[in-house]
Amino acid sequence: MLFNTRNIILAIIDFFHKPFARWIDLQTFRYLACGGSNTVFDILIYFVSYNFILKKLPVDLSFITISPHIAAFLISFTFSFPIGFLLSKYVVFTESNLKGRVQLFRYALTVLMCILLNYVFIKFFVEWCHLYPTISKIFTTAIVAVFSFISQRKFTFKVKEALVES
Repeated sequence: MLFNTRNIILAIIDFFHKPFARWIDLQTFRYLACGGSNTVFDILIYFVSYNFILKKLPVDLSFITISPHIAAFLISFTFSFPIGFLLSKYVVFTESNLKGRVQLFRYALTVLMCILLNYVFIKFFVEWCHLYPTISKIFTTAIVAVFSFISQRKFTFKVKEALVES
């Protein structure tokens, strides 16, 4: 089933890549399509969680109370993290020969770094550069997306060189 789904996703993405093939290579286009789709999915889950599941109320776990916006983030993250990993592994960076558990660990590290970068850059643009939060988020998203793509290609899903025997 996974490979049927993969083949359908690849067929759709590759079809839409054709008009852009002169300007953007296939792997980058696949990354943008998968990452963009997963981001939209994440925002949708966040919205539904915050407004309809949590009803904008804090979550009291008796030992800690979690604000509704953070709880909604945690809910959406539990869906977008594995979907993002699977899309990256099976659709975007398919040539990687690293073991799946290594890829998953490295993906988790990359995602944690992206969360940290989001925090740092939004704080920087809003509090130091005095930009509007939405503009700050746009700049931050662009920076973090470039970092994420390079990290995933060169670290998380890199192709390990085969040892040549003499």
